[in-house]
Amino acid sequence: MPASKKRMAIWGSLAALLAIVLAYALRPQPVPVDLSLVKTGLLRVTIDEEGEARVREVYTLHAPLRGQLQRITAEAGDPVKAGETLLGQIEPAAPAFLDVRSEAEQRAAVEAAGAAYNLAAAELNKAKADLAFAEAERGRARQLMERNTISRRAFDDAERVYNVAEANLATAQAALNVRRHELSQARSRLLSRQEIRNRTGPCECVALTAPVDGVVLRVMRRSEGVVEAGTPLIEIGNPHDMEIIVNLLSEDAVKLKPGQKAIVTNWGGEDLDAIVRRIEPFARTKVSALGIEEQRVDVVFDLADPPGRWATLGHGYRADVRIILFEGNVLKLPLGALFRQTDKWAVFTAEGGHARLRMVVVGQRNNLEVEVREGLDPGEQVILYPSDRIAEGVAITER
Repeated sequence: MPASKKRMAIWGSLAALLAIVLAYALRPQPVPVDLSLVKTGLLRVTIDEEGEARVREVYTLHAPLRGQLQRITAEAGDPVKAGETLLGQIEPAAPAFLDVRSEAEQRAAVEAAGAAYNLAAAELNKAKADLAFAEAERGRARQLMERNTISRRAFDDAERVYNVAEANLATAQAALNVRRHELSQARSRLLSRQEIRNRTGPCECVALTAPVDGVVLRVMRRSEGVVEAGTPLIEIGNPHDMEIIVNLLSEDAVKLKPGQKAIVTNWGGEDLDAIVRRIEPFARTKVSALGIEEQRVDVVFDLADPPGRWATLGHGYRADVRIILFEGNVLKLPLGALFRQTDKWAVFTAEGGHARLRMVVVGQRNNLEVEVREGLDPGEQVILYPSDRIAEGVAITER
């Protein structure tokens, strides 16, 4: 073979081999994808929100009157019995301190009361003298009347003067008693706090007893001191009568109704069953952490499990609540397989190593799964999170 032909054969072989290698290297590669099965199983649609446990009925013990509260020794968690457990006592409060002007006014009032008392005493002495004279005149008039020396009218006049003098004596005695009490009252306003403390006998205290059976939830005022009427002192409740309160968005609250089931999670123990008892009829405006105004509604739940399962759950404890809107065995697939195709939902299925576009009709959904009502059969494989490389007929391989 001539050398030129031999070289052409070699180079031709090399070119053909290179073309084959390039064709193999540049051939369309299957797109690696994640696959999931369409299957029948339990689908649960819930509203998840943070809640708070609380005692259903909390009783606050208030100070019934103004006075000096003695130190409260009760501790949170102490059991109490209605009408028997003594929680505290209130004794009369000491008077306020007098400034210089007030003290001078009180001393002047004492002197004025003393002068009025002396005047009343003088009036009493005058009334006694008038009564003694009237009594003597009445005696003489009686003697003269027996001898018919004076007229009947003169005798009656002497009798009237005696009665008037007797009444004036009683009036003067009463006035003296009034002035004596006014003097004592004025002097009492000048008593110092130490003098009052020394004169005080056994404590005439108002006892504060438990209004209901239960335990002490919180001591709101412990130290001794003067309290005003109506000051909250202690909160009492029954820890075996608990409820859960959840602050829901109003658009979620309208989906609920009394008797709806819920699950209490992340409270520190096993999941608990709960039931919607009441949905508040009014909402409050609250600002979220992002600065957005929201309308929030309080929803109250009863715990369906026996108290032994949640005995460690306390007043004010945090808990997560999952309110069940839908629960059932349905044909479902992961939510990540869905995407919008025009105005319909669609998925890519894996059939013979290629992607196939399928239109589907969906129903209930949660954050992870969605119900498939039409378009798929159990056991089919769908592509999760399809990228823009996935299209009808594209070769795929499971990652």
